[in-house]
Amino acid sequence: MGALEGRRAVVIGGSSGFGEQIAERLAAEGARLVLAARNLERLEPVAERLGAEAVACDITRYDEVKGLAASVSDRLGGLDVAINSAGYEDMASFESLSPERVEPMVAVQFTGALYVIQQMAAAMESGGSIITISSLTATLVAEGYAHYAGAKAGINHASRIAASEYGARGIRVNVVSPTLIETPMTTHLLQAPGVADAFMAETPLGRIGRIDDVVGAVIWLAGDESSFVTGQNLHVDGGTSLRRLPRVDDFVRAAARQLESK
Repeated sequence: MGALEGRRAVVIGGSSGFGEQIAERLAAEGARLVLAARNLERLEPVAERLGAEAVACDITRYDEVKGLAASVSDRLGGLDVAINSAGYEDMASFESLSPERVEPMVAVQFTGALYVIQQMAAAMESGGSIITISSLTATLVAEGYAHYAGAKAGINHASRIAASEYGARGIRVNVVSPTLIETPMTTHLLQAPGVADAFMAETPLGRIGRIDDVVGAVIWLAGDESSFVTGQNLHVDGGTSLRRLPRVDDFVRAAARQLESK
């Protein structure tokens, strides 16, 4: 029997990336699943493979998030675990920020994530666990990510408030904040000269994070072993939060050292 046998769970952003990997692990642990994403065409094959239900949902639209909560309740008979992995990254200097870049980012990473917490909590009749995938850039300075990291930092703090308000109902609200993690989408970045070395230099555990590191943290927060944990930001970063994120000049120096050693 899996650690989450029979739990009713929804994964938002379940069509790819962290969300897809988290959904796979939830299914393996025995959870009953609904997967949600904006692109139903990409989502349906993942849901079919995992024996899950697929629901289209744009979290920037309040009515769609409310509809998702109702759909989950109808399909699963309630809700125990909600995981929000929806989002995207965008890099831009502070001076180049514009409404076209900032407003969509805030709509997904902050406003939409806020709607998710509110509506998924409303669907939890007997307590539950709500987990948002955030980022280490919301804790440490990452130049070029003001709009992304700022929105993430906002939902991190809002999650603490939600944890306090929903605690009496037995609903736990937590955040998982990964550093740069090795995935198919980041392989090209980690292969760039100096990048992996610069990150490892600021990581006390001395390695690049793996997607299983993030998935394991989420599964722990979803289950009973973390039943007394709420309002927390769990950094999955090998200890980088004890130091700092590498900057461009760190990448340059690391790349130079690599060339010198050849």
